[in-house]
Amino acid sequence: MNAKSTLCRAALTSLTNHVLSPTWRDPAIGIVHLGIGNFHRAHEAVYTEEAMLAAGGEWGICGVTLQGDVSKRDALMAQDGLYSVVERGPEGVRVTAIRALKEVIAMPHDRTRLFELLADINVRIVSLTVTEKGYCRDPQTGDVELHHPGIENDLAHPDEPSTVPGILTAALRRRRDAGAPPFTVLSCDNLSHNGAALKKVVCSFARALSDDLATWIETQVAFPSTMVDRIVPATTDADRDAARAALGMDDAAPVPCEPFRQWVIEDHFPMGRPAWERVGAQLVDDVMPFELAKLRMLNATHSTLAYLSMLAGFETIDEAIAHPQLKALIHATMTHEIAPTLDVPASFDLLAYRDALLARYANSALKHRTAQIAMDGSQKIPPRLLGTIEARLNAGQSIDRLALAVAAWFVFLRGHADDGTRYEISDPLAARLTASVPTEPELLIDTMLAVKEVFPPVLARREDFRRPLLDAVKLLQGGARQAIETVGG
Repeated sequence: MNAKSTLCRAALTSLTNHVLSPTWRDPAIGIVHLGIGNFHRAHEAVYTEEAMLAAGGEWGICGVTLQGDVSKRDALMAQDGLYSVVERGPEGVRVTAIRALKEVIAMPHDRTRLFELLADINVRIVSLTVTEKGYCRDPQTGDVELHHPGIENDLAHPDEPSTVPGILTAALRRRRDAGAPPFTVLSCDNLSHNGAALKKVVCSFARALSDDLATWIETQVAFPSTMVDRIVPATTDADRDAARAALGMDDAAPVPCEPFRQWVIEDHFPMGRPAWERVGAQLVDDVMPFELAKLRMLNATHSTLAYLSMLAGFETIDEAIAHPQLKALIHATMTHEIAPTLDVPASFDLLAYRDALLARYANSALKHRTAQIAMDGSQKIPPRLLGTIEARLNAGQSIDRLALAVAAWFVFLRGHADDGTRYEISDPLAARLTASVPTEPELLIDTMLAVKEVFPPVLARREDFRRPLLDAVKLLQGGARQAIETVGG
């Protein structure tokens, strides 16, 4: 590829039909985002560019990769931070070049530059999408996991951190010591009450270093919670081809997504924020009702679809939801087992939300792979499914469909579909979870429920939890498709 055929700032003048607005004032960096993956680039970055177009502000974004791999940094910086969003919906494909990303850096290679930015008082927000495992969080206490290798390293070398709690604590300490106001920390991960959860992790990490520092962070730093929603699959060659066809040039880092998007944010930003409410975000006092509805309705059924599909041989979500019995199961799970556990504002129509989710799942243009959703189950099962299960058990209600979802994860861990097709288990606990996956149902349940990082011991001991799990595992021995039909709608 030569420079003329590659997406870059100099080429923007020829892309007036593929930008949000032909007018653009290059902003200074005001947001540092940890975890510069596809989701952020299809969600927060797009909202932020639109907000700057609507109301101005110096809210350019510096994205940070945390995995030690410089390929994403190099690809995006070769394009001056530009990339395209490939929006795929029933009405076709729309390609838009996004300009809000000013810089990309990679840890640990660019540590000096990262802390230079985090010390800059013009950086008023540090946001993150690092998935549940990036929090290094003890799932039982909510505090930082002190025996996590990365955390142990960061506590021993607090000025050279590599984990999210370590990075945030080191940067906030430097701001405090310099007499500068702290930035706001904005979690955009699918984690229950994510702002409060991240605050607890960071404060417990800081407390292991200094009580005074922990108290300062606890009292002076804002950690608003958010609820984020947009289906963003992994990038494929088809997305690169679509970007090339629309733009007339190559984009090494396009991001596919659905047309739908949602962002609900607790409005607590002492240092200011972009005018996100001008472009569709909801700024609220309490994000919890929206967050629980999304975690339990969308994320839980996404995981249910993923694990049953991996066993049954459905490769994408639209293929799975096109199966009548599986669609009926998901519809019934949301209607009868999940929705009754939710307390939402009167204006929030849960059944309309259910129907919208089913329509989004059926988007055949998106090709969201079930294998992608099935990753990191040990981190996803607790927030997505166990809260609903506990709520129903405490109310003396059945959990047959929810139990089938958890049981499907257990059986999924054997590493092969019902027809023998093998697949890889991608999970932080993969080595432990896959070391022994018994075939005998009761032994399988005993083995999995003993994983305390996933299942609280009090829940694991409950007979009203174990019994439906055992029934579901036995059903799955006859094949996922048969189990889906039996439990059904």
